[in-house]
Amino acid sequence: MPTASYNSRPNVIEVICHDLGQYVGCLGAPIETPNIDGLAEEGVLFDNYCCTAAQCSPSRGSIMTGRYPHNNGLVGLAHLGWRIGANEVTLPMYLNRAGYQTRLIAHQHENTEAPMLGYQTINNCDHHALTVASELGSYLQGEAQDGQPFFVSCGITEPHRPYECEGYDRDNPDTLQPLPYLPDRPGIREDLAGLHGLIWRLDEAVGQMRQALEDSGLADNTVFIFTTDHGIAMPRAKGTCYDPGIKTTLIVRWPGHFEPARVQSELLTNCDLLPTILDLAGAQTPPHLDGRSFLELLDGEDYEPREDIFCEMTWHDQYNPMRAVRTNRYKYVRNFGRGPLVYMPADIYVAPAGEAMKEDFYSSVRPREELYDLQRDPLEQQNVIDEPQYDDVAWTLRTRVQNWMVESNDPLLYGDYAPTKEQRERNSERPMDNGVPHV
Repeated sequence: MPTASYNSRPNVIEVICHDLGQYVGCLGAPIETPNIDGLAEEGVLFDNYCCTAAQCSPSRGSIMTGRYPHNNGLVGLAHLGWRIGANEVTLPMYLNRAGYQTRLIAHQHENTEAPMLGYQTINNCDHHALTVASELGSYLQGEAQDGQPFFVSCGITEPHRPYECEGYDRDNPDTLQPLPYLPDRPGIREDLAGLHGLIWRLDEAVGQMRQALEDSGLADNTVFIFTTDHGIAMPRAKGTCYDPGIKTTLIVRWPGHFEPARVQSELLTNCDLLPTILDLAGAQTPPHLDGRSFLELLDGEDYEPREDIFCEMTWHDQYNPMRAVRTNRYKYVRNFGRGPLVYMPADIYVAPAGEAMKEDFYSSVRPREELYDLQRDPLEQQNVIDEPQYDDVAWTLRTRVQNWMVESNDPLLYGDYAPTKEQRERNSERPMDNGVPHV
């Protein structure tokens, strides 16, 4: 429940970018992000914050509803026909009821019809970082000054692919530090060089947003949240249940309320963000949510940590059904469908990094089950599902996933998810574009 100090109901700015994962300097990535790092110094940084699905729409749907994708209905990409269930209540809807002014600036990927999400005002401007920062600044100097508490979601395209973009700097591929979970190959370095340029632009925009908030005079009563939907668009990250796919950036700043320059390592899921925001707003939190508020962590109070979090994939550009559970030490993945050893979404598959990894990932099929000892093998390179010393762990986590699916009445228990009309049409028009047989 919200504490007495929150009777004033703070404003909330949520900045959500595409495909960033934890690829920022303050989380150990080999890239300079001074403005994002500065935000972390001023706020609380969460280094064990995971998404429910390593893909855009389902992950964002969990932020929007506080529920896992198969519970809220958004198990695939919105532009391919998947939707949040008609009876689901979204974050702006909850905040509207609580007396907040709610606004979307630029990008969302939860519905092809943005008004269905419940925002009172939609600013459908260009989605690129500097434009979004400028629009936020204009809002903070204008309507935000009327005294009504507000919630603003700022959606930014960067650093979504393509990485070859005019108007962006590129890093030197020859001097980059390679990704630890992939081999060091030229195609991967080439893509990383472009990715760095997009992240630099994102970081510049975050700096402008921080300054705009200070200039508005509203910073002391505004919670600033910076996050992303899932991991970077590289092989073995986006589109998988491995940590580079599901671990994401979360920074929460509120001057004078949350002790700054803290790193919290408790295991969280992005389902937890909605109930936390509702607590901050003094709004009622419904009992059916999958997420749990972590306001106690922000306040520096006692918090009952999660033992595990779940993640899932169902549809992306192809059918890719899997369910997984992660604890602090182990990761268990249950693969329900056929497919390559490691699935790559189409935009990765056709990119230089995807070309570099096709032979490795598409010459064999994935196992039915995967188990990783994250303490011994943090890069998840050694599947120990068949090692006898892990039999008890495998049984425990296998049962945990099964029970979770049963308790939530996961439709995957009853057979394959049928594609939407849009998904079928897309698959018919673009067959075999990422090497995976179409369902």
